[in-house]
Amino acid sequence: MSEAELIKIMIVDDHDMVRTGLRTYLMLEPKFEVIAEASTGQAAIDLLAESPEEKRPQIILMDLMMPGMDGIEATRAIVAKFPTMKIVMLTSFLEDDKVYGAIEAGAVSYVLKTVSAEELIYAISGAFKGMPVMTADVSQALTRGLRQRTAQSGDEGLTEREKEVLLLIADGQSNKEIAEELHISIKTVKTHVSNLLMKCELDDRTQLAVLAHRKGWANRT
Repeated sequence: MSEAELIKIMIVDDHDMVRTGLRTYLMLEPKFEVIAEASTGQAAIDLLAESPEEKRPQIILMDLMMPGMDGIEATRAIVAKFPTMKIVMLTSFLEDDKVYGAIEAGAVSYVLKTVSAEELIYAISGAFKGMPVMTADVSQALTRGLRQRTAQSGDEGLTEREKEVLLLIADGQSNKEIAEELHISIKTVKTHVSNLLMKCELDDRTQLAVLAHRKGWANRT
């Protein structure tokens, strides 16, 4: 495999032994190249900013708990400045809020340090293609985190577009009418409706309309 075809990786972890172990293993994988390391989130951001585009990694393995700026804050800052950067959160923590926070910040995947070598390779390869990879327990933690976050929010954690779709549902409009009103495809409308049902933990659009009226959202201007 030529140098141009290698997946370039940065390791961000505050423990020297972890970085050394990961680097040693990943360099044994023919398609990977570890080109940078950092011991803190801020150091990772500074290194990326100082590097020319062709010298930047394509994948970042990001530790969660680090002194100063943690992995979630670093992920949010990096994705904001480098939107195409793919970040895999690699951590020992499985708390619901941390899983949700990492994905919400822009991490492609959330991987526990207890995974096998093959699973880590799969997660990195998936992230390179923009494909989220999560074990069942991580996926369940993400779902619980989403529900907790929406339960704490007055508007169920809905995006602005989801709110628009919800109000039009409450107004009795069909998917086709909503698509025409918002100038989006019917397929996109269906995706928004599915997301609304999941976030509000409801079964159908009639229940969504009732919820919107009950909370007074349908009367907002």
